[in-house]
Amino acid sequence: MEFLVNILKFFVGLENVFFSKLDTIVTDLPFPVWVNDSIVECLHMLPFLFLIFVLIEIIEYKYSSKLNLIVKSSKKTGPLIGSAVALIPQCGFSVIASTLYTRNFITRGTLISVYLATSDEAIPVLLTQPDSWNIILWILLIKLVIGVIGGYFVDLIPTSRKFNSPDNPEQDDKGCCNHNLSSPNRFELLLHPIQHTFNMFGFILVVLLIINLIFASYPELLSESIFNNRMFQPLVAAFIGLVPNCAVSVVITMLYIKGVITLGAVISGLCTSAGLGLLVLLKNNKNFLDTIKVILLLLFISICAGILTEIIV
Repeated sequence: MEFLVNILKFFVGLENVFFSKLDTIVTDLPFPVWVNDSIVECLHMLPFLFLIFVLIEIIEYKYSSKLNLIVKSSKKTGPLIGSAVALIPQCGFSVIASTLYTRNFITRGTLISVYLATSDEAIPVLLTQPDSWNIILWILLIKLVIGVIGGYFVDLIPTSRKFNSPDNPEQDDKGCCNHNLSSPNRFELLLHPIQHTFNMFGFILVVLLIINLIFASYPELLSESIFNNRMFQPLVAAFIGLVPNCAVSVVITMLYIKGVITLGAVISGLCTSAGLGLLVLLKNNKNFLDTIKVILLLLFISICAGILTEIIV
């Protein structure tokens, strides 16, 4: 993490030089101020996003299969290993965990621990904001603790599910950008980061435009009770995080960067934000009641974690 931060600091210096003239051009465009500000902010993210996604792709290419085998082979250590592995912001790990769970290769607690600790797109987005680097380790540490405790707590609950042997055929799950998770290739080391960077750039731009438009039109909204009630925010954020889409964590993270929501709300929202993992679980788990139990447990633990974060931090 320190090595990555040093690299990003170097890029910050280059960024200030490279974007100075471009910022002037954009700010002079005949659009409202909130539109120009959104474009400038997104343009500054581009090089950081690309660098981060390249590093993530390399990690995924070199270690993904080994990490998946470790998780599959874990029994009593499942929640601990699942939480630790899920902290790596690799694309699609929650998808793989959901598939392993529906095939009875990991326990419910291990699945929950992966969901709770999954960083998804939040860490890459935070890394594009130099002012937010100091909070990244806190978020990762909190999510690791929540994942481990939550996973072991869930495994204490009796279940009729059976735990299978880890010797299973390769799956052909698809992650974000529809790339294959079970057999990544070298061609994707460059193609997928480029594709992911511009997809994320477009989504962040849309999110920023909406947020900036709302607060430009209704500046008093920040003073409304929904934003002032610190104990209520984790509840709302947790339900937002349940939307089965990788980009939801971007919305939650951007709201935090903009100062709209608190750290507790970020924690609860990111804990339920399992990306496409929940969608795979809903699609492939033949036991619908079991899926409902997983979602309710995820919600309960995430909301409690968010409220506790508000109280303690």
